[in-house]
Amino acid sequence: MVPLLLVLLLALILFGAGFALKALWWIAIIVLAVWLIGFLVRPAASGGKRGRWYRW
Repeated sequence: MVPLLLVLLLALILFGAGFALKALWWIAIIVLAVWLIGFLVRPAASGGKRGRWYRW
């Protein structure tokens, strides 16, 4: 009974880690897309040059 519980617990932990890693990959892809859109659609600065789209 104990080995079965350990195997089930291990499967649950690995499933949770896999789901978390997949979610982190999707978040990273969304952040990259937002960054690329902001980089390509940045407003013009006062000198006619392209300005920064972020404040820092």
